[in-house]
Amino acid sequence: MGDKHTRVTEFILLGFTLTADMELLLCVIFSLFFVFSLLANGMILGLIWLDPRLHTPMYFFLSHLAVLDLSYAANNVPPILGNLAKHEKTISFASCITQMYFFLTFADIECFILMVMAYDRYVAICHPLQYTVIMSWKVCISLAVISWACGISLSLIHTILLLRLPFCGPREVNHIFCEVLAVLKLACADTSINEILIFSACVFILVGPLSFMLVSYMRILRAILKIQSGEGRRKAFSTCSSHLCVVGFYFGIAMMVYLIPNSDQLQEQQKILSMFYGLFNPTLNPLIYSLRNAQVKSAFYRVLQKTRAT
Repeated sequence: MGDKHTRVTEFILLGFTLTADMELLLCVIFSLFFVFSLLANGMILGLIWLDPRLHTPMYFFLSHLAVLDLSYAANNVPPILGNLAKHEKTISFASCITQMYFFLTFADIECFILMVMAYDRYVAICHPLQYTVIMSWKVCISLAVISWACGISLSLIHTILLLRLPFCGPREVNHIFCEVLAVLKLACADTSINEILIFSACVFILVGPLSFMLVSYMRILRAILKIQSGEGRRKAFSTCSSHLCVVGFYFGIAMMVYLIPNSDQLQEQQKILSMFYGLFNPTLNPLIYSLRNAQVKSAFYRVLQKTRAT
């Protein structure tokens, strides 16, 4: 940042235009969602850790998804609750950039983890005899490490490029948290390089993985239809439908936020859609995987029985 500019030390999160009573009501509702998401994702992690029957590649990646959902909630929700409860919308520059970095990191990693989970289901259903060889623990750990490394690297590039821009005013971030596109609008310089990079990254981490998953699930569907046993077909479809629900929510919302051309009329809708990442998505994921997954429900009942027995 050059000497000609006065550095911005804090931003103001505009959020939603609401009355004090409505802000308090939202604070209570969001708090309930936040606590439930922590408990639900914690339960998923606990079940995977305690039940040896869930020590498989599928649930290994599901545990990473639960960790990401916990991280989403912990990164985004507490500042939102603080703003609603205190009626103070200010956030320091350093805190804003930190929140933005971690939001991008978790968002990018989740895209790759969901793609890896689709590949795991593809191998399990289309190549069941080679499953244990293809999806060995060495391969699973490597895929997880690559997903985390790619997510961290991409978000670090976005953050470094944003920090090179001067921020000399205005300070009002038209969002509920420090979202990268909303913060970028406040820069006192040309942001075309940043915008091009963000769009390119979105194509890479959204369109690429989604295309891969669509091809994988087309082959999975064809393999499921060939299964003679009705029970086996239902089991395979139940497992895949849970993942498809999560993918549909996550990628559909992300594409509406980042790939549709931005306009003033869409800003309020984008704020609501962005809430799915930090609040509703971390709550929905464990519900989808627990309610639609017989193995998770069985593990939950086994843990309950052990608890009652002791």
